[in-house]
Amino acid sequence: MSFPGKIAVMGGGSWATALAKLLMHNCEEITWYMRRDDRIEEFKHLRHNPAYLTDVTFDIERINFSSDINKVCEECDTLLLVMPSPYFKDHMNKLKVDLSGKYIINAVKGIVPDDNLLISDYMMERYNVKRGNILVISGPCHAEEVALDRPSYLTVGCDDVDRAEVFTNYLRSKSTHAITSSDVDGIEYAGVLKNIYAIAAGIIHGMKKGDNFVAMLVSNAIREMERFIDAANPRPRCITDSVYLGDLLVTSYSRFSRNHNFGSMIGKGYSVKAAKMEMEQTAEGYYGTKCIHEINQRYEVDMPILNAVYDILYRRVRAEYAINRMAQTFV
Repeated sequence: MSFPGKIAVMGGGSWATALAKLLMHNCEEITWYMRRDDRIEEFKHLRHNPAYLTDVTFDIERINFSSDINKVCEECDTLLLVMPSPYFKDHMNKLKVDLSGKYIINAVKGIVPDDNLLISDYMMERYNVKRGNILVISGPCHAEEVALDRPSYLTVGCDDVDRAEVFTNYLRSKSTHAITSSDVDGIEYAGVLKNIYAIAAGIIHGMKKGDNFVAMLVSNAIREMERFIDAANPRPRCITDSVYLGDLLVTSYSRFSRNHNFGSMIGKGYSVKAAKMEMEQTAEGYYGTKCIHEINQRYEVDMPILNAVYDILYRRVRAEYAINRMAQTFV
């Protein structure tokens, strides 16, 4: 079997839908795992995802839908993981299939809660997947803009860059571009950190502190991101590449950013609980904040922005106080 073989999209949210759209440009057929049978039946009837990116229509005759995760993983060679990180283990714990010979493509942009492991590390430790068979997709690429066929830019990371290059061909379209990288861990960490910093940007926006302050936040955030990633995975990388800085920028500023919108509600005075209830989709940064804060107890990297967000979300520190204290560290 040549890579990628039969591809399965694992998840039913907006990012899963956007990536499925890209795959449909370049594959004769795909398999699509969704948790709920009623959602699958509605999708087949409407010919679009009934809950996310509803303007994107699909040729459903070329999609094999299933709510049976074991059947999907048994029949497919490459699993594109796009579940929200808080529910990742709930899905994976149902598995009885041997994944050791599968290809895993991580598009989660989150860390496995409680275990505090990157998705790639979790798949290697729990399911014995070979490191060279694990890829990661990231970059400044909102699902909504993919759906609108706006110019979008992805990075595919893998220790085997040739394998990453093969998969870029399955993501490219007239408006979507894809490049490769060998920095799997760095890309995964950046995908988590940018959501945390987007929450901080949203809080500042909600507090109406202005664009100048947000610019200072983002310029300090990219330095903080670089410090942490270099400590956790020291190797050469250019932090201004689109998969790091670009993704940070779009997540911090875009109206499509659920993490920014979550932070904005907190900045406007919502409690954390109320903001979470108001969100229609998962704000990954809420969970990522706790994970990275706990991981950083090992590395002890100077991370005042992370600490401010953690204090607000988990220690009930007033946003005004935490943000002002954070700002005193800016350079």
